[in-house]
Amino acid sequence: MFAVHLLAFHFTKLKEDQIKKVDRYLYHMRLSDDVLLDVMTRFQAEMVKGLGRDTNPTATVKMLPSFVRSLPDGSEKGDFLAVDLGGSQFRAHQVKVFDDGKQSSQLESKFYLTPKEVIQGNGAELFDYVADCLLDFMETKNLKHKKLPLGFTFSFPCKQTKLEEGVLLAWTKHFKVRGVQDTDVVNSLRKALQKHKDIDVDVLALVNDTVGTMMTCGYDDQRCEVGLIIGTGTNACYMEEMRHIDLVEGDEGRMCINTEWGAFGDDGALDDLRTEFDRELDLGSLNPGKQLFEKMISSLYLGELVRLILLKMTKEGLLFNGKVSTALLTKGKIEMKHVSAMEKCKEGLSNTKEILTELNLFPSEDDCIAVQHVCTIISFRSANLCAAALAAILTRLRENKKLLRMRTTVGIDGGLYKTHPQYAKRLHKVVRRLVPNCDVRFLLSVSGSGKGAAMVTAVAHRLAAQRKQIDAALAPFLLSLETLREVKNKMRTELEYGLKRETQASATVKMLPTYVCGTPDGTEKGKFLALDLGGTNFRVLLVKIRSGRRRSVQMYNKIFAIPLEIMQGTGEELFDHIVQCIADFLEYMGIKGARLPLGFTFSFPCRQASIDKGTLVGWTKGFKATDCEGEDVVDMLREAIRRRNEFDLDIVAVVNDTVGTMMTCGYEDPNCEIGLIAGTGSNVCYMEDMKNIEIVEGNEGKMCINTEWGGFGDNGCIDNIRTKYDKEVDEGSLNPGKQRYEKMTSGMYLGEIVRQILIDLTKQGLLFRGQISESLRKRGIFETKFLSQIESDRLALLQVRRILQQLGLDSTCDDSIIVKEVCGTVSKRAAQLCGAGLAAIVEKKRENRGVEHLQITVGVDGTLYKLHPHFSRVLRETVKELAPQCDVTFMLSEDGSGKGAALITAVAKRLHNVGQK
Repeated sequence: MFAVHLLAFHFTKLKEDQIKKVDRYLYHMRLSDDVLLDVMTRFQAEMVKGLGRDTNPTATVKMLPSFVRSLPDGSEKGDFLAVDLGGSQFRAHQVKVFDDGKQSSQLESKFYLTPKEVIQGNGAELFDYVADCLLDFMETKNLKHKKLPLGFTFSFPCKQTKLEEGVLLAWTKHFKVRGVQDTDVVNSLRKALQKHKDIDVDVLALVNDTVGTMMTCGYDDQRCEVGLIIGTGTNACYMEEMRHIDLVEGDEGRMCINTEWGAFGDDGALDDLRTEFDRELDLGSLNPGKQLFEKMISSLYLGELVRLILLKMTKEGLLFNGKVSTALLTKGKIEMKHVSAMEKCKEGLSNTKEILTELNLFPSEDDCIAVQHVCTIISFRSANLCAAALAAILTRLRENKKLLRMRTTVGIDGGLYKTHPQYAKRLHKVVRRLVPNCDVRFLLSVSGSGKGAAMVTAVAHRLAAQRKQIDAALAPFLLSLETLREVKNKMRTELEYGLKRETQASATVKMLPTYVCGTPDGTEKGKFLALDLGGTNFRVLLVKIRSGRRRSVQMYNKIFAIPLEIMQGTGEELFDHIVQCIADFLEYMGIKGARLPLGFTFSFPCRQASIDKGTLVGWTKGFKATDCEGEDVVDMLREAIRRRNEFDLDIVAVVNDTVGTMMTCGYEDPNCEIGLIAGTGSNVCYMEDMKNIEIVEGNEGKMCINTEWGGFGDNGCIDNIRTKYDKEVDEGSLNPGKQRYEKMTSGMYLGEIVRQILIDLTKQGLLFRGQISESLRKRGIFETKFLSQIESDRLALLQVRRILQQLGLDSTCDDSIIVKEVCGTVSKRAAQLCGAGLAAIVEKKRENRGVEHLQITVGVDGTLYKLHPHFSRVLRETVKELAPQCDVTFMLSEDGSGKGAALITAVAKRLHNVGQK
């Protein structure tokens, strides 16, 4: 028993001695975590360099855009072919993808040995070989009669400008085919396939094996956004934000980047880590000075590294009694399969003895232990370096997503990872140590890169079909210049109907006289109260106007909410609530006893008989208070003040917010004779010649006309441009059949149009995995402010996804792109329609003045114009296009509905005083 223990102790001691000896000898190959973190930082810098337009030409890590923009979403279906060229075997595959809700697929493959004369021959022979193999496969599977889409896995660095094109940059691994570099390999494959008239194959996608691996795993796990190959070669790909890829136009969405990390260090960035053995191996390779990182990692080179180390150690007398065999001197005699066998846990030492004996080295027990440890150090270094570069990619992904902690999946393929007994475990462990804030699942690619090429093709096929459906849904929103001219001309016709006595009653654009007959001239002064009712909030303001050299306007205001039950209760309740708010404000300002002149901004259609009389034509914007329509709102306000019996006010003017906007801007710019509101509602007013206003007596001077153009189209004149979504929004509104133009142009309805489109696209399976969430079913959930946020140029898709998540919509990156496109289409149409209407007004002003060229200012207010990132630009461009003889300046109004009401009151007082004199 004692003898057994002594023997075990002796063996352990012997093993420790041999391991220490090798550790000392290969000290530079053992990398600490600090060194690996440094490698990770260096690789991150190389990634940034590769992504930049200016720095890419000199970057060693090429960061090649793959033009794969989407991962599988489970809705792919159909039959696809794939061919896979990149290793010692060529593979042809048929992939059936089933849309059965289970994300199932079926793969049938055939392997063809790639002869050496093909691998190192000329390009025509290579692609003829590929085409011949594919023909054989299709005959075997009885597929010759079918037209099938094909994905081409080509495991070499290519520069792509689209998914179905790839120019070979350089051969790697053991390939050295002449006449292919700098040519489009897809075009070469198509030419070879065309020689076979009896097959009809459409090459839809060219993918790298790494990308194929990611797509294969992405079909099974939608978190998969990194692909990794560790085999004959090594490479990684991942989904990068488009805004970071300078080499490709566009900022929307993501694209898979094929890093081609095998060339990391070709510029000397890893020279401090490369050993004499790495240099010797490189010099003896087919491509000296290139793919230096790959030569430290991939299975093609690790066996040779082990041979070079053993050769030197033997020559120095550290192994095999210093006796070198012919086999040990022969390049390629130790392969990766030998390294893997020697590192096996139980039978590793006996395997080592057997392999070394085959090399005529006659090893001792010491030699076997030392050689086994050399293999461990070489494979461990490979796993460590691979982990460091992968950690850099994972960190970049996490930072792109702005997450403190990230869950993701890495799809992996490659013989080294699959067959080496320790490699996978070591890689996982080191990655988790280097990036502790990433929860990484490593998913082995079962069906290889061939299925991945088919999945890329399937996704491309799905996206093309989806694109057609999305285009069809959005096509009715795309208005041609000719259509916009028609809208402008129809608006002009409706404006004339509204001004004429015999047609005014039936006109949809009511052209209501406001009895505001002048704009500010700078002499207005005094204290005025203003009320502003036009939405869910009500404001009371005290406005102090100074004239002369110290001309200024000071305002004090307080905002009061109007509850829904008041908005949709009785008229008496609404006006009692308004008077209560006024009383609170007068108390707050300490002016309850003063009888101040008051301007009442009432942003609803009113028919006026004078400046202080306004009969409500009809409620809009969600108001439904009873016993108001057909009544004078000024009388209703006076009655409510009398009922309260606490204070008295001099109600001088009832005005629309649009008129207030024009007056506010007119105070700053005398050339302002048009007011535009583009916000919750949509409306325009302008100064019309009295001689054209048949419904008001007198021909001298001008009067402001409140067009109430929201009703444009209520007679069906623009039905040709109304979509099914517009009709659904109209039918679900509080006033079906009314304010049709407003429902296509104003902030209150744009979000609802978007919601209707999203529901339709979801029903078609184009969004949100075909699942209509409860929140999407809720009317009004998609507020117009979300359109403004989603369409912001500064907003990354990640933030768009967060907005959608706030709305209870669990979106993918692809969903976010589609939602952003829908929002953009709806808001652009709104701005164009608004621009067409405004062009009709400015053209009318030009003709009124009888001038060839008109210069005029439009005062504008409203959240849609102010806050939407593109609305104002599209509006201005449309007006310029449709009214080229008018030079229109747009001036933002500062508080038109409050300040404007006070200014109208001040102008009315001034004109009244002039009249009395």
